[in-house]
Amino acid sequence: MNTDPKLDPKVPNSSQRLVSLDAFRGLVMLFMMSDGFGFAKAAQANPDSAVWQWLKFHTTHAAWTGGGAWDMIQPAFMLMVGMSLPYSLSRRLQEGEPLSRILAHTLWRSFLLVLLAIFLTTGNGKRPDFAFHNVLAQIGLGYSFVVLLINRGWKVQTGAIGIIAVLVWGAFVSYPLPGPEINLQALGVTEALAKDAVLPGLFAHWNMNTNFAAGFDRWFLNLFPSEKPFVFNKGGYQTLNFVPSIITMTLGLMAGELLRSNRSARAKLVWLLSVGAACISAGLLAAATVCPLIKRIWTPSWALYSGGIVLWVFASLYWAIDMRGWKLWTKPAVVVGMNSIAIYVIHNRLGGWIKAMGVTYIGQSVFDGPYGGISASLWALAVLWLFCWWLYQRKIFIKI
Repeated sequence: MNTDPKLDPKVPNSSQRLVSLDAFRGLVMLFMMSDGFGFAKAAQANPDSAVWQWLKFHTTHAAWTGGGAWDMIQPAFMLMVGMSLPYSLSRRLQEGEPLSRILAHTLWRSFLLVLLAIFLTTGNGKRPDFAFHNVLAQIGLGYSFVVLLINRGWKVQTGAIGIIAVLVWGAFVSYPLPGPEINLQALGVTEALAKDAVLPGLFAHWNMNTNFAAGFDRWFLNLFPSEKPFVFNKGGYQTLNFVPSIITMTLGLMAGELLRSNRSARAKLVWLLSVGAACISAGLLAAATVCPLIKRIWTPSWALYSGGIVLWVFASLYWAIDMRGWKLWTKPAVVVGMNSIAIYVIHNRLGGWIKAMGVTYIGQSVFDGPYGGISASLWALAVLWLFCWWLYQRKIFIKI
């Protein structure tokens, strides 16, 4: 990693904080904290309503292939990590930090993110649960590799994306398919899941819990002490997802370097839209031919497709907020985006308790029935946002 004119802290406007990035981060966090707004339960009470079924699709995870808005939360996290890197490095260079110290901090941050993920996935009173599919662990495992791509230029970065995609694809395709004697239900693939998670032909190499990454975890995760041997992850998530996730973070890195450059705002917007379109097209083409679109194991087609979607969403915010100057409405989102790590941890550990307090102070009746989940989600969102506001007013910004 070398200093580059593109990351010179004296570049005009390089120190200005992108309001669109903070707003984007905050909107994604608010969406995540909503827990789907309780729409899935309401949709069950309205099976014939196209509107409720559409809302359910976009506020729940896909069973295996494809995905809606809810499945774009993690890609958005990954992309934003990459986008933030050029700004973070510029600030550290401006403060006079040597590259050796920056690299040491990178490794330390990666370690802390993985450690925090283990803490969040470990139940109360249990020994540590060494699982690495949590989004923080995935970011931590891939973070240092992405930092090494800073300032390498778009050719090297695009090349890295291509190499990772091909290597991941090759590893899955070369992994032997399970024989007919395999008991899928013993691997967590129920009859209901099998309708979507057991694919034919070439795509069978990406079937739930019988793929290359699942086989790796049955070896790797059993190296750690645990209450019982690891056999499968019930959601099909795997440790090695972090490798193709580097593709998503690298797309974010490329976008972040572009946004810090001296190009015109219009040129930046065109880049975001055109690269997003190219990624979506490449992802869909791959999904139709050589590699299914699966978020739970972050297939290369998913990395490209979801990365393109997220680039488009950010482009719309960049146009509205930083180009058009429509910033007044962003404050509620920015308040959350400035403390994303803190609110992620609090939501993970205290979200259930906050909803329970709603029952205590407001009453059970508000949270009963098919639409009670909506009230519970709005209550929890309000409490969590007020906590973010309290931190923001006191200029407390918790970072790793």
